[in-house]
Amino acid sequence: MKRLWRWLIPLAAVPVLVLLAYGFRLSPRDIPSPLVGRPAPGFALATLEGAPLELATHRGKVVVLNFWASWCYPACYEEAPVLERNWRGYRERGVVVVGVDVQDKREAALKFVGDFGLTFPVAQDLKGTVSVDYGVYGVPETFFLDRQGRIRVKHVGAVTDDVFRTTVDRLLAEAASP
Repeated sequence: MKRLWRWLIPLAAVPVLVLLAYGFRLSPRDIPSPLVGRPAPGFALATLEGAPLELATHRGKVVVLNFWASWCYPACYEEAPVLERNWRGYRERGVVVVGVDVQDKREAALKFVGDFGLTFPVAQDLKGTVSVDYGVYGVPETFFLDRQGRIRVKHVGAVTDDVFRTTVDRLLAEAASP
């Protein structure tokens, strides 16, 4: 009986090790979000300047919802100018960029916004509830919402000009077509 127990414990660990090995092979980019195609979870936060920011007020516009943090280097540093540039280029066409700063200190967030000259609304998710509602597991992550407030695309990693423009142009074209 002792001999059996000596082998049972190591054998019981084999399925756990196999599961871990499988999990480590997966890229977070390959995990589909169950939120795509569904209404975006609503939220009400305050911008870094203290103004109220509610997602519902942007219904009827294409929304680019970006989760980031000042400590997220280099990806958040790479995408900040991309988001600002495209915000300036698309805002007159009914597109809103909203930044949600997660797991960060207010001073660090303000410095980041100032360093990159970000003019789109940025709020802090101090309690982490918004990022949990969206299933954010790392930054940066960006959600593209259509005019009806549905999540249409989730992008993991730094947003590029190509990703932004291709996705937003498609959502704008859909909104314009009958």
